[in-house]
Amino acid sequence: MIDSRVWRRSAWVGLVALIAASAVLAKPAPAPAPAPPPPEPQAPLHRPYHATHPTDGARNYYASFWGVTDLRVRLTSSDNLVKFTWKVVNPKLAQQVGDHAATPEMVALRSNVVLQVPTVEKIGTLRQATVKEAGREYWMVFSNKGHPVRSGDRVNIIIGNFRALDLVVE
Repeated sequence: MIDSRVWRRSAWVGLVALIAASAVLAKPAPAPAPAPPPPEPQAPLHRPYHATHPTDGARNYYASFWGVTDLRVRLTSSDNLVKFTWKVVNPKLAQQVGDHAATPEMVALRSNVVLQVPTVEKIGTLRQATVKEAGREYWMVFSNKGHPVRSGDRVNIIIGNFRALDLVVE
């Protein structure tokens, strides 16, 4: 037989549990979360590099050691090609830059992609013939298929032993 005190205590415990459970179940359902605000228009893409001009020391280095100056990298109008141009100040030193035996490469620092000079069947490689005249501007074109190089990016040009580092794409 159950002692009346034990029965009362267990009845009170059961009653308290029943009240607590009904209080939990009787709470109103939470209001639905408000809809997120519409996305704001995106700001233009921020480029980590700013267009800078080469220093006087860099200009003097390229002119005295490689015989070239005015190094520029530009996208063509369709962005499918990247044009590298340079001006010759000493044709004898600049022969290394225009050497057809060396394979030119453009390394895109942001996307870590290496671009090549394309070869067209009937035309050949898209670069000028050997460097011959001082004061003349020469060029070569790199394929930018898939647009890994964009305006404002920095690139390195490698032609044999010649290195033009951190050029900004215009």
